[in-house]
Amino acid sequence: MALPACAARALGPPLQLERGAPARTTCPRRHSRVEAELAASRPGSVAASVRAGPPRGVSRGFNSQPLLDEPLKASSSLAGAARAPLFALLLRGRRRRMHNLRRRWDLGSLCRALLTRGLAALGHSLKHVLGAIVSKIFGPLASVGNMDEKSNKLLLALVMLFLFAVIVLQYVCPGTECQLLRLQAFSSPLPDPYRSEDESSARFVPRYNFSRGDLLRKVDFDIKGDDLIVFLHIQKTGGTTFGRHLVRNIQLEQPCECRVGQKKCTCHRPGKRETWLFSRFSTGWSCGLHADWTELTSCVPAVVDGKRDARLRPSRWRIFQILDAARNFHYITILRDPVSRYLSEWRHVQRGATWKASLHVCDGRPPTSEELPSCYTGDDWSGCPLKEFMDCPYNLANNRQVRMLSDLTLVGCYNLSVMPEKQRNKVLLESAKSNLKHMAFFGLTEFQRKTQYLFEKTFNMNFISPFTQYNTTRASSVEINEELQKRIEGLNFLDMELYSYAKDLFLQRYQFMRQKEHQEARRKRQEQRKFLKGRFLQTHYQTQSQGQNPNPSQNPSQNPNLNASQSGTQNLFQNLIQNLTQSSGQNPSPKENQESQKQNSGQEQSDGNTSNGTHDYIGSVEKWR
Repeated sequence: MALPACAARALGPPLQLERGAPARTTCPRRHSRVEAELAASRPGSVAASVRAGPPRGVSRGFNSQPLLDEPLKASSSLAGAARAPLFALLLRGRRRRMHNLRRRWDLGSLCRALLTRGLAALGHSLKHVLGAIVSKIFGPLASVGNMDEKSNKLLLALVMLFLFAVIVLQYVCPGTECQLLRLQAFSSPLPDPYRSEDESSARFVPRYNFSRGDLLRKVDFDIKGDDLIVFLHIQKTGGTTFGRHLVRNIQLEQPCECRVGQKKCTCHRPGKRETWLFSRFSTGWSCGLHADWTELTSCVPAVVDGKRDARLRPSRWRIFQILDAARNFHYITILRDPVSRYLSEWRHVQRGATWKASLHVCDGRPPTSEELPSCYTGDDWSGCPLKEFMDCPYNLANNRQVRMLSDLTLVGCYNLSVMPEKQRNKVLLESAKSNLKHMAFFGLTEFQRKTQYLFEKTFNMNFISPFTQYNTTRASSVEINEELQKRIEGLNFLDMELYSYAKDLFLQRYQFMRQKEHQEARRKRQEQRKFLKGRFLQTHYQTQSQGQNPNPSQNPSQNPNLNASQSGTQNLFQNLIQNLTQSSGQNPSPKENQESQKQNSGQEQSDGNTSNGTHDYIGSVEKWR
C-alpha cells in the first residue's frame, strides 16, 4: 500500500546505499525513533539493512551500536501506512527540537574534540622539548643518542607527578605565608627557632655586667612537694596569653583540668589536691585584681596556708615572711616595651576598662582617696582621647611596671609626702631591678620564643606547642608622631630604664644558656667518641688474638716473641678497660693508681713501640677523668 502524500513529502526521497560500501549501523543525522520506524516499514530501506547487520567479513566501526536497543517487530506496510498521517502531523515541531539538540551536541562534541586534541598536542610538544633538553644535558653520558619510548614515558610521568604535587601543595597551603612555598626553605638551612623575633642583629653587645649566679637560672622545682609558681601579671604585657600557656600548654604528669566555658583551671599536684600554680587562670584573683609585688609577697603565704581572712602583718614582720617564703615560692612575670604597653592600656581604657577592683594594699591598708585620686568622675573613662589620658598626673599607667615590681613599703606606699620625688623614683627603680633580677624567671613580650626557651630551661618543664610572636597588636595600629612618642617616654622614664635593664639581662641569660647547652652537647659527643674508641680497641684486640693463635694446641714456648707481644697487649687492654670502668664509676685513690702503675711498668716496657698509641689513649682517658 502506498504512503499518503503528506507522509511521503515529509520523509523525502529514500536513501540509497553506495555500491560496494558496507552498510552503516547508525544514522548520520541521528533520526528519531519515529523516522526510523517509518523508514523500517518500507521494504528495501536503509533501516532494514541496518537491522540485518553488516556483511560478513566487515567489522563494526566505532559507531556500530544499533540505533534501537531491541529489534523492531516485523510490521506490515499497511500498519505503517496507517500510522503515517499521525506522525506526519507532529513532524514539524519535532524537527525543530531535533535541530536544536543537534546544534548543542555538535558544539559540545566540537569543544571536547578541540580540548582533547589540544592536550594531546601540548603533551606531544612537551615530551619533545623535555626529550631535547635531557638529550642535551645527558647526551655525553648516554650510550644511545635518542631516548627510547620507555624513557619518554618515564620522563612524562615524572613531569606529570611534579605538576600534580605543585597543584596539591597550592591547594593545601595557599598564599605566601606558607613555609613550604618560600624559596629560602630550599636554598638555606633551617633557621634557629630561637632567633631574635624583632629581626635585630644576631650578636648582642651587653651593657651591664652580671655575675654567673645572675645569669644561671636553674630552679629545682618540685611539683610533688611544696614549691609554688606565683605569676605577677602586669596589665597589657601579654600576661593573659602566657597565663593560658601555663595551664593549657605544659607537659605534666597530671595536666591541668580546664572545662569549657570556665576561665579557671584546676592545677593539682600529682596525687594531691594542692595547686602548684598561683595565677589568674588557676586560683583566680585571690590577692586582688592584678596584685603587685607588695601585695603578693604579703598575701600569697596567707592564702596558701588557708588564712584568707587573716590580717596582713606590718612591714617589719613581712621581711621575715618573704625570707621564709622565698624557699618555696618562685615568682615570675612578663615585661613589655613601655611605649607599646602604654598605648595598649590607653586603648583598653577607651573600651571601658577601669581595674577599679584592684586593692592596692600596702603596709596592711589600701590607699586613701587623697593619696590615690581618680582621673575620671563617671563609672569609667571610656572614649577618652590620648591627650587627656596623658595629662592626668595620678594615672597609674605611668611607670606601671616599676611600681608593680618594687617594694612600695620602702617609699611609704602611696604617700608622696614621705620623701622627695627624685629620691622616691630612685628607690623604686633600684627596688624593681633587684626584685626582677632575683626572680626565678621573667620574659619579654617582644621575644616569645626566647621566653619559652628560658622558662623550659629554668623549671625543666616543656611546652607542648611553641609560642607565637604577634607583631601586629592594638598598640601597633596607633599612629603617633615623634613628639607624642617622646612625651610618652618621658611619662614612663622609669619603665624605660627598667626595660633596658631587663632586656640586657634577658638576652645575656639567653646567650649564657645557649652556650651552656652547646658545651653540654660537645661534652656528650666527646664521651661517645671515647666510648666508641674503646670498643674499637676491644674488637681489634680480639681479632688480633684470634688471628695470631689459630691453633690452641701449639706450644706457646716455641714462639717467645709472639707470647711477649700478646701478654703486653693483654695487659694494656686490661688497663684500658679498668680506666674506662673507673671513669664511669667510682674514682680510685691515688695510691691504688700508683701501685697499679708500678705492677705494670715492667710489662709495658717489654711491649716497646707497639703500644705507644694505646698508652697515649690511656693517658688521654686519665687526663679527661
